[in-house]
Amino acid sequence: MSTYEFKLPDIGEGVTEGEIVKWLVGQGDSVAEDQPMVEVMTDKATVTITSPKSGKILELRGQVGAVVPVHSVLVVFDLSGAAPANDTQASPPAPSAASQAKKSDGPAATAVGDIKEDLPGMNLAAPVKPARENGASKSAGYFNAKPLATPATRKLARDLGVDLRTVSPSGTLGRVTKDDVARQHDGGASRGDPAATNGVSTPKAAPATTAQAAAPTPVSIKPTAIAAQAEDERIPLRGVRKRIFEGMGRSKHTAAHFTFVEECEASSLKALRERLKPAADKAGVKLTFLPFIVKAVVAALKKNPSLNAAFDESTQEIVVRRSAHIGIATSTEAGLMVPVVRDADRKSILDIARDIQRLGEDAKAGKVRPEDLGGSTFTITSLGAQGGLFATPILNFPEVGILGVHQMKEKPIVKDGQIVIGNVMLLSLSFDHRIIDGHIGAAFAYDIIGFLQDPDRLFLEMA
Repeated sequence: MSTYEFKLPDIGEGVTEGEIVKWLVGQGDSVAEDQPMVEVMTDKATVTITSPKSGKILELRGQVGAVVPVHSVLVVFDLSGAAPANDTQASPPAPSAASQAKKSDGPAATAVGDIKEDLPGMNLAAPVKPARENGASKSAGYFNAKPLATPATRKLARDLGVDLRTVSPSGTLGRVTKDDVARQHDGGASRGDPAATNGVSTPKAAPATTAQAAAPTPVSIKPTAIAAQAEDERIPLRGVRKRIFEGMGRSKHTAAHFTFVEECEASSLKALRERLKPAADKAGVKLTFLPFIVKAVVAALKKNPSLNAAFDESTQEIVVRRSAHIGIATSTEAGLMVPVVRDADRKSILDIARDIQRLGEDAKAGKVRPEDLGGSTFTITSLGAQGGLFATPILNFPEVGILGVHQMKEKPIVKDGQIVIGNVMLLSLSFDHRIIDGHIGAAFAYDIIGFLQDPDRLFLEMA
């Protein structure tokens, strides 16, 4: 009996482990190549991993809920006499040139699997560009030993005899697309090293992995044991909640938080929204106050670029972002997620409203796309109808600023020497005091308030 041990693949982007969410096959099942086998949740997204071979499943390693390190054995196959596929088996006969292209993409052909649009975890760092290597494919000008691609794309590459490792990717998160494969097969010019797919541009002095490389200083805390009671319920910390737990702890123990709170009288903003709402409705877009707030934040970031930054602790460099990607903290049944409005500095208020509507619907349905997570440069969190006086939001690490928006309420205010009823909302801004001085944070806050209290100025600032 010829067996093959399939290991949890390196999904890329700094992922070191995955949690088994659901087995789609069972021990003793016969599976075909590219058949979905298991759903695995990483801190980037939930992925469906497909079978790299046709055969019978002898053993499944790991129960649902188990956290499995990358490169550990996940499934053991009986190949029923098929040629062994991993390096622990005997060497097969020398393959032909055509079959060699297929073999080079062998077990990895479905190792990454399809990105499943289901309950992605929080991602607080920008994706890594594909690595280059010197070697056999040097003439092609590009080489990535572990390319990201869907099973359908990998199958197309095998059918066309294209070495997927030499195809320069153009898809999101550095993923090779079918068009990339077809272009390579047709002899098209290489696209070269793609720009970071989250659209974030960093200074040349900063490495591509700036956000990922940053690591918090370890904090030694003695674990606290809680005595068991018969009526207690114990819930394992896993999945998205575990990612939130780790991310918030890292932020709180790394950044030196300080919070600035101020009122914003938004009667003019409310009137502007009411005037524009019929046009937005006609375009099929729900127009809330949030798109105006996003645009105000973007305009204020242009005046205060140090707030559109992150600190790379590995290199001791402040990385100032040149594009504004605004994270929108969203509450879901799985926990808090932060989908991102990409290039908000290049979009109209209507475009931003459209993005916010789509991201919110996807998040609540558990279908946020992986490319919609991570790489934000500044985050906005809104308590909405829950109101509250004010709060101290925790930074979305490694960002240096976050804005908390509170419920708009009617309150008496003094205007032109008269007491009138105004529409007031409180804004709470937290900053990393290691990077942002108090007067800079306050100036940024008042710039946002200025744009919201006189929202017609936003159209002057629009790119």
